[in-house]
Amino acid sequence: MSTTESQPTEADRVPTAAAESPSTAPPPPTPSPPDAAGDQAVRETLEDYTLRFAPRSYRRWTPMVVATTALGGIAYMADFSIGAGIALAHGSGNALVAIAVAAVVIFVTGFPLAYYSARYNIDLDLITRGSGFGYYGSVLTSVIFASFTFIFFALEGSIMAQGLLIGFGLPLWLGYLVSTLMVIPLVIYGMKALSRLQVWTTPVWLLLMVGPLVYLVAADPGTVDAFLSYAGTDGEGAVDTASVLLGAGVCLSLIAQIGEQIDYLRFMPPKTAANRRSWWTAVVMAGPGWVLLGALKQAIGVFLAVHLLSQAGPVAATEPIRQFQAAFDAMMPSWLVIPLAVVLVVISQIKINVTNAYSGSLAWTNSFTRVTRRYPGRMVFVLVNLGFALILMEADMFSFLNTVLGFYANTAIAWVVTVATDIMVNKYLLGLSPKQPEFRRGMLYAVNPVGVVAFTASSGLSIALYFGLFGDTLQPYSPVAAVVLAFVLTPLTALATRGRYYLRRTGDGIAEPLLDAEGNPSGTVYDCHVCRRPYERPDVAACQTHGAVVCSLCLSTDAVGDHVLPAAFTKL
Repeated sequence: MSTTESQPTEADRVPTAAAESPSTAPPPPTPSPPDAAGDQAVRETLEDYTLRFAPRSYRRWTPMVVATTALGGIAYMADFSIGAGIALAHGSGNALVAIAVAAVVIFVTGFPLAYYSARYNIDLDLITRGSGFGYYGSVLTSVIFASFTFIFFALEGSIMAQGLLIGFGLPLWLGYLVSTLMVIPLVIYGMKALSRLQVWTTPVWLLLMVGPLVYLVAADPGTVDAFLSYAGTDGEGAVDTASVLLGAGVCLSLIAQIGEQIDYLRFMPPKTAANRRSWWTAVVMAGPGWVLLGALKQAIGVFLAVHLLSQAGPVAATEPIRQFQAAFDAMMPSWLVIPLAVVLVVISQIKINVTNAYSGSLAWTNSFTRVTRRYPGRMVFVLVNLGFALILMEADMFSFLNTVLGFYANTAIAWVVTVATDIMVNKYLLGLSPKQPEFRRGMLYAVNPVGVVAFTASSGLSIALYFGLFGDTLQPYSPVAAVVLAFVLTPLTALATRGRYYLRRTGDGIAEPLLDAEGNPSGTVYDCHVCRRPYERPDVAACQTHGAVVCSLCLSTDAVGDHVLPAAFTKL
């Protein structure tokens, strides 16, 4: 398919060309290798679109299949440990209130991010670039998100190793290695393989998780009273602000989970009048709605910990494998107890850790490629992420779980709240941030002070509070500080800079709009003159020197800036 010239719409536009409509365009082919500098990146991202917009030609799943796949990724067992740990320290009442507070914050901040991903088919890093951070400014948050994925991979790998120890007598160090290596074959193939895995394993996982709880409550209703009245190790149990905030801070470390949900939601089909209801249901359910299931698992963790505490002590009460071993033991023959508990743990670990490895590799790849303008391959970063996770497991990270999560929560909260505030307030209330997301190199400033200042200040102060630099009395308020400062500083910085640093250019040199008549990303296909492959409209821009079109991947790997459009005047 060739292109024909179209007229520029502003003085500094470069003539470019639109191609045939998406109704007649085939899915992206795999032609013979071109002589482009970014060819390796192009070849290796045709399956999962690592660095770019997910094209309409690839997004063939229904909204419910995408939602089921996304929700399959939250099958992690760490929720049970998190809930148990909070309850043992502060009592069931404080734990349940803390879980509820964190769930509300996560739902509210996750909604705009999920909507933007599903509507415009981009991941959280690409959203972050155009929502206050700039093209290079979001590298910092990509590293934070990558850290989230290997921290939680380590937690889930540790839980699986505990299951392998109980079920097969496998030493923990070997269990850590097995839980790390087994996900590599599954994560290589991207969304297609992951969607099949999550859809087929979710019903089994739900049955094994919910069944024991229902049985215990039905068989002995008194367990509910014991669960609700548990006072914690300090013996007080009364609901108080400090205990709730300390618990909520641990739960809020999961706020970055929205990034992994978005890695699936970006494959949502276009929103139309025909699928409007199912589209919105899928976005809410698999986007911010993940936290409802997460909060339920944390509450179940509290219940199972209290149930197990008198039998096995506080250490075992926080281990999911022992929690479910005790629950299964109450309802079925002894010979079946350990096998079922191990099956539940292994299924959960596989479901979440393929997502952790996948999402982490995307985050590392995005950061490395932008900074170095080189692409070593996504699988390199799968191995990097797994290496970090294995080190944490071997260092027995599970034994200081809540400390690690409490610290990490401060940076994760600052990042997500900053981006969510930019979308909700700066874009829709103040009109200072462009509503249409932008992620392409050359269209954005390198660094936007709106997001960078808000994130740096809110995370820095909340971390200082967390480590007690302002006294023990204020220490529990570190997550509150992260939320409030990010929410306040994001619009204040935008007002102070008058939105000057969002867009480096107001046009990309192509006359056709980025969105179609229904507000979905246009499916019109253009040929990139560098890598000679077809890309849809949102993924291309005019080339500075060749009077043609270049894709976002080739822009990312352009070492000399030969294809990057010059800065255009932006109205102050």
